[in-house]
Amino acid sequence: MNQLRLLPSRLGAQAARLLAAHEVPVFGWRSRSSGPPATFPSSKGGGSSSYMEEMYFAWLENPRSVHKIRGHHVAQLDPLGILDADLDSFVPSDLITTIDKLAFYDLQEADLDKEFQLPTTTFIGGSENTLSLREIIRRLENTYCQHIGLEFMFINDVEQCQWIRQKFETPGVMQFSSEEKRTLLARLVRSMRFEDFLARKWSSEKRFGLEGCEVMIPALKTIIDKSSEMGIENVILGMPHRGRLNVLANVIRKDLEQIFCQFDPKLEAADEGSGDVKYHLGMYHERINRVTNRNITLSLVANPSHLEAVDPVVQGKTKAEQFYRGDVQGKKVMSILVHGDAAFAGQGVVYETFHLSDLPSYTTNGTVHVVVNNQIGFTTDPRMARSSPYPTDVARVVNAPIFHVNADDPEAVIYVCSVAAEWRNTFNKDVVVDLVCYRRRGHNEMDEPMFTQPLMYKQIHRQVPVLKKYADKLIAEGTVTLQEFEEEIAKYDRICEEAYGRSKDKKILHIKHWLDSPWPGFFNVDGEPKSMTCPATGIPEDVLTHIGSVASSVPLEDFKIHTGLSRILRGRADMTKNRTVDWALAEYMAFGSLLKEGIHVRLSGQDVERGTFSHRHHVLHDQEVDRRTCVPMNHLWPDQAPYTVCNSSLSEYGVLGFELGYAMASPNALVLWEAQFGDFHNTAQCIIDQFISTGQAKWVRHNGIVLLLPHGMEGMGPEHSSARPERFLQMSNDDSDAYPAFTKDFEVSQLYDCNWIVVNCSTPANYFHVLRRQILLPFRKPLIIFTPKSLLRHPEAKSSFDQMVSGTSFQRVIPEDGAAARAPEQVQRLIFCTGKVYYDLVKERSSQGLEEKVAITRLEQISPFPFDLIKQEAEKYPGAELAWCQEEHKNMGYYDYISPRFMTILRRTRPIWYVGRDPAAAPATGNRNTHLVSLKKFLDTAFNLQAFEGKTF
Repeated sequence: MNQLRLLPSRLGAQAARLLAAHEVPVFGWRSRSSGPPATFPSSKGGGSSSYMEEMYFAWLENPRSVHKIRGHHVAQLDPLGILDADLDSFVPSDLITTIDKLAFYDLQEADLDKEFQLPTTTFIGGSENTLSLREIIRRLENTYCQHIGLEFMFINDVEQCQWIRQKFETPGVMQFSSEEKRTLLARLVRSMRFEDFLARKWSSEKRFGLEGCEVMIPALKTIIDKSSEMGIENVILGMPHRGRLNVLANVIRKDLEQIFCQFDPKLEAADEGSGDVKYHLGMYHERINRVTNRNITLSLVANPSHLEAVDPVVQGKTKAEQFYRGDVQGKKVMSILVHGDAAFAGQGVVYETFHLSDLPSYTTNGTVHVVVNNQIGFTTDPRMARSSPYPTDVARVVNAPIFHVNADDPEAVIYVCSVAAEWRNTFNKDVVVDLVCYRRRGHNEMDEPMFTQPLMYKQIHRQVPVLKKYADKLIAEGTVTLQEFEEEIAKYDRICEEAYGRSKDKKILHIKHWLDSPWPGFFNVDGEPKSMTCPATGIPEDVLTHIGSVASSVPLEDFKIHTGLSRILRGRADMTKNRTVDWALAEYMAFGSLLKEGIHVRLSGQDVERGTFSHRHHVLHDQEVDRRTCVPMNHLWPDQAPYTVCNSSLSEYGVLGFELGYAMASPNALVLWEAQFGDFHNTAQCIIDQFISTGQAKWVRHNGIVLLLPHGMEGMGPEHSSARPERFLQMSNDDSDAYPAFTKDFEVSQLYDCNWIVVNCSTPANYFHVLRRQILLPFRKPLIIFTPKSLLRHPEAKSSFDQMVSGTSFQRVIPEDGAAARAPEQVQRLIFCTGKVYYDLVKERSSQGLEEKVAITRLEQISPFPFDLIKQEAEKYPGAELAWCQEEHKNMGYYDYISPRFMTILRRTRPIWYVGRDPAAAPATGNRNTHLVSLKKFLDTAFNLQAFEGKTF
């Protein structure tokens, strides 16, 4: 129907009137018998009004009388035949769906046999230049109004629109050979019989089967086949739980017996950790693609129950794989994302991920999205689940074409998927395939859907499975025989039974066999670290000096920088000359030294290039040439690893997920995400909770992602203060009650056993060391760093080269090194603290002249808790009262984490005061050795804890 009004619809009203006034035809037609082309009749009423004018006036009278997006609104997409995919059963009056609609265009039935000259913008004619109106309508209806509905007219690129028209309008494009049909049937057999086998063997188990959308398996395999044919070697998939086991079995080709073992509750896992339910697990597999006979690597990324959370993770991993291969255009590595209809429309991370798709440092050069549109979300009808016509409308924001297809027409599905793969390879842009299907069972196999969707499920119970429909079609046309079809079924059933028998011989489960991102050569053959030691993290002084020199210069000639930046660079040069570093220069030293050692460094987040607090300046901008930039970090050494620093979109959930996925690809990269302010991580909490803190326990997946979270109450208000350390400490898995054995490798073993590392550094040197330690450790753990604000420019917050040269290391605890340490028996109070508050305490101690009576020890690594060093410090000052001191802010809650650990290490023999927590807001601890004091009162009494004896707080 599009082409009947294509030219008029592209003309403005005035232009159309001008053409009409000069009797210029906008669409020529002629009788089959005789006569030259004549002016095509106007819409109802005649005259010189354009089609668009008529539509506008009709809309003024009744907005519902004018259609929004053309023929796909009347396409036959629902296999159940009871719903309209766009949630609207209204048929616009201008669509010629019956003969009586011809009058809308002042046409009569006799006009159907008149022949028209076809415009060059359509491909329905094939080799013919003219067609009868009847044939034009038939061909357009076959293209746009049958089992495929196309959305692409919103794309503002003529070449792309014409490409899609050619793929779908050209006559005969959907012709399949007998061999292709037989392959499609065999894949449908495997998809459906796998689900049937699970249903027979484990009828009472949740498995989130694919029944009702079995065509998804041949759909994914077609995308992979076509992509392999075009040169793709690595495909990374993300998907929710529905159909995951089937994808693992029939797309990734996971051994069936390993899948069946997951149903045996008696098998114990050989790996440490909690494991996860079988329909969350991932897999990595290299195999030969049987269609193209080429090697293909497939990776299905493990994910939690949180729908769509895996989307940015997959994109990050894909970007990393492309980066390491030098695959700038995405011709070797691609991603496929499978979605559910309700989640695709409802989850905001989908939108965030789409908006990364064309950003230079985040693009994966196009993703194929497959939506399993079973027209229901758990128990919620589509009309209650979204405000847009289709669940896929979110994709329109990035001009991604959307191909809706009836999932009960396997050949239409396969063709659409083939075109989608070609689109991605041709234009390096996202594309969406909307498989309009149904869910044969409830949300899971134990759920009763008739409670809430009785009419839908009555129809579903009557629905003939797609396998039978397609088999009957092929048998009727002679492509296969009934015997061949039954033999194919029996063959696969036998494969499943034999694998089931082998699964009974298994004694243990191996979670590591389900690893989605293996790191060959990094661990030993058993998946364990090659050592339990960490080398010193210091570097030679000449390397420090060289990095400082580059950091304080502009490597490009004729490059004019801002005068304010010139002062900053001069300051860096002075520090380098004086063998000192501030926070920004220490970070520069850490990154630069790792680049020298061949470690790729990637720093991402909002405004990270300059730094939220204007301290970093890793990207210099020419003040006279627009968009001319310089990254000095990439000019350190000729053979260094590349450094990527990139301002992200204003997204936390999507970008942190992306960087997590990037860090999954290789252990030999330092990948960092910086929040603009520390508490901005709260909108990425799903990634932190479900992937970062628990990923190793659930999926045996190591990850070295680093989170930089600016933290501290510096007068910027409650939303720009706390990075919520209590959240990270609460989720730390080290045992507060177990008194550890202090073995030789205690420090590294403790790190290996933890789920993540939490630090709050008080010196630039320690920040430098902890970044380098992250790479030099023989394993990978997420690292959470509470970074400072005021300390970025604090005159005392500087470090000497002596604290960073070869032989130096990260200090989990920085002990007192002043007068108090030289005469520990004279010390009356030992104060433990962390972070910025140290400088406040030192200043107050100096003003009171208490350097010999008060010792201050800094806790740099908070989790895992350094029991050994805290014990050592406490024993060094046997006569001192002990206090833990933190910033006075009720949300900066180290207390609940710190308190039981101090009690454990002190064996409850010495009292300890807790300073900096508001006593009125503190819960009762029930421990007589615990005292609560506000920081202000503590400082007002010159550290005199005895002033509080006998008082209740």
